[in-house]
Formats: sequence, C-alpha cells, structure tokens
Amino acid sequence: MSTSSELNEQREQGMLSDEELKKRVRDLLHRNMISGEHTGFNYHFTKPSQETYPFQYFWDTCFHVFTLVALSEVDMAKKHLRSLFAMQRHNGFVGHMHYWKRLWPGRSTDLLQLRPVDVLHLYKPHMSALVQPPLAAQAVLCVYKADKDIAFVKEMLPKLKRYYKWLSQNRDFEGEGLLSIISPFESGMDWKASYDPVLGYEGKGGPLLFWKVLQVDAFNFFKNYNLPEIYKSDRFIVKDVGFNTIYAQNLVALAELCGIAVDEEEHHFRKQASVTEKSIMQHMYDEQDAAFYDLYGHHYRKLKVRTGTIFFPVVLKSVPKEVCTQVLERHLLHQDGFHVSFPVPSLAKDEPAFNPDESIYIWRGPTWVVFNWFMQAHLLEKDYTEEAANLLQSIKQLISRSGFREYYNPFTGEGHGAEDFTWSGLVVDMINKQRGKENEARDKG
Repeated sequence: MSTSSELNEQREQGMLSDEELKKRVRDLLHRNMISGEHTGFNYHFTKPSQETYPFQYFWDTCFHVFTLVALSEVDMAKKHLRSLFAMQRHNGFVGHMHYWKRLWPGRSTDLLQLRPVDVLHLYKPHMSALVQPPLAAQAVLCVYKADKDIAFVKEMLPKLKRYYKWLSQNRDFEGEGLLSIISPFESGMDWKASYDPVLGYEGKGGPLLFWKVLQVDAFNFFKNYNLPEIYKSDRFIVKDVGFNTIYAQNLVALAELCGIAVDEEEHHFRKQASVTEKSIMQHMYDEQDAAFYDLYGHHYRKLKVRTGTIFFPVVLKSVPKEVCTQVLERHLLHQDGFHVSFPVPSLAKDEPAFNPDESIYIWRGPTWVVFNWFMQAHLLEKDYTEEAANLLQSIKQLISRSGFREYYNPFTGEGHGAEDFTWSGLVVDMINKQRGKENEARDKG
C-alpha cells in the first residue's frame, strides 16, 4: 500500500489543511444538529445528512461522539449519548433508528422495521425494532478519556450494561458469543454483497435485491419481532464479521468502564469478550483465504464474499500475530482485490457484485470513510505508521476533492450519495490519532 513520492505530490495539490478540515467538520456537525423536547423526552442529536438521513441513528451517533470529542466538544458528545439512550426499554433494548420530531420514516417500507405495536403509536417518539453495530461503550470510553468525568461514566454504565446484556441474551442464539443480525439493515451496511447468497441473489444491485430484502423485513414484522421464532425459521440469521468485531471491542471497553467505576462486573464482560473473540477466530477465519467471513444460518456456513470487513478482526488482541500479518499483508497492505486509487473499497473489485458508482444499493464497491477510520487505529498500534498515514491521506484527498459525501468512487474520488454527510467528519479523529502517533515516535527518537 506504499505510495510513491510522485503520487503524494499529486494528491497534496489542492489538499485542505488539517485546520481547515476541522473547521469545516465543526460547521457541518452544527448545521446538522437538532435538539428539542417531545412528550417528556429531551433529545439532542446530529443528522447524518439534512435530507437523506434526518433521524437519530445508533452507530451514526457514536461516530458523531468520536468526531465531537476530536473537536474538543465533549459536553456536546455527552448530550448525544444521553439522547441515544433516552428511550431505552426496561429490558435494555435500544433501536437503530430513533424518531423524535419527524415521526414518519423516510421510506414507507421502513414501517416494517418497527414493532407492529409501534406502528399504532406514530404520534409519539419511538424506536425501530432493529439494532445496529454496538459502538456505544467505546463512545462513552472515548468521552471519559477526554475529560476523566467519572460521574458521566457512572451515569451511563447501568444503561450500557443493560444494553449489552440484552444483546447477549437475545442475539447470541447459540450461546457461543457470536451475535446474529436478522435484517441486512442491522449491520449498518444495508446492501452488503456477502448477504446475497442468503437472499438468493446474484450480481450487481437491482430492484430484485430490494424486493428480497423487503421480504426479510416483512417476515420479521409479521412474526411480531419474536426473536426465538425468527431464529427457528433460519430465514436471515447472519453473523456479520464487522458487527461481531465491534461487539467484542465494546465488551472490552465496557469492562474498562466497569473498572473505572469500580463495578464488580468488570470480570464478567472481559470473560464475555474472550468468548466472542475465540468464536470469531474459530468460526469466521478461513486459513486458506486469509480472510474473516460472515456466517449464515444455524450451521455457521461461511459467506465467501470479500467485503471490506474481511480483515476487521485483526484489531482484536487475541488474534494470533501471524494471522494478523497474513490478513493485512494479503488484503489491506498488498490490496488483493482491494487495489484502488482511494482505499478501502467496500467490496473487492473482482467480485461479481462490485459497482464503484452511485446506486441506492450501497456498500457494494464505493469507498466509505468508516473503513479507513476503523483500520487506521489498528495500523498505528502495530506501527504501520506509513500505511495508516496513507489511509488518512486518501480520505483528506477525497474530502478536498468532493466534499463531505456519503461515499466515494474508489477509482476517481467522485463523491456520491448524501451530501454534507457527517461520517466523513471522522477524518478529524484520524488526524488527531496520526499526529499523536507521530509525536510519540518523535519523542522516542
């Protein structure tokens, strides 16, 4: 993944400075921010985009927390997290979409992502019946590291514990530490190509794919989101690599938060994290392909489609060093199937479903900032400092060229999807991490 000096010079032309990027990210978040009160609830969140994504979303909110902390707006980050858990149910559940002021979904088909009882109460704030990648513990830990506010940790910890226990009790169907998603939308990567074999679909995204995913949501809806019944059907039971890697990371973060608050359940969550990490290694890793694959069904069938999450588990401490090296060298650093001008693409370019252009069927080729953000921290930790810098450089170039967009063409850098999209603001967290690592190396040298 090394970049020649000639390419570096070319990319740096017209590049926004770090200070200008931070200024623009701050302006973007504040333009998309909304707060208010409705039927006794106080809400405060940032829309991922003004028009396309006007609601509060679970993992989007966590991305906003990382970005706000990177901008030193820690109190604002706390407001976002309080809002995210404001409608938490007594059993611990927190939905992936929160409808506060705008109570009707953007698409009528999204009504199928609600519990039937909630469809009858659209006049008041409500949540979807789906979940999303559980980044909340890491987000709270990020806030704590910024201002060492133990009171905030103690405020959020009971909510976090109930939430992660709900996930364990309701989505770890086999008791092996791996969580299942019941809809493609729960992964946060809605039309991810690795789900195609489960749906009985082939090739680039099209109307038939929409219909097949809609059938999954309709099935869950008419099952009243009864999870044991949905699992028994084995219709769409997927253990997503990205989802479970984030789950394992956040169990560790939750254990760390318990330690900070002197909570007796620290050991419990560390043990849970260990079980999940072992299962990821045992069931998801394919030694021949040096890749981690999503799993389908009761029998853990591997979905051998090379999406941008095939190397995610290398961030876990328990994954053997030789495995990490093999996966990174083959797929991320040497870019086997991922060799594009602007990494990391959401799907290997030689996969049949690959489409680098704009489409409603997203996550099937274009580059999203979140992949680079996710992997940069690990590369820095493992002293792949130059490779991490290249991922950051690519994102800075994309934003400088095409603005804050939902996703980008991995070959041309052209921006697509939603405009003024807040996920691209993660670049400021990447800038801070890169500076921190380089300053650390300079001090040691």
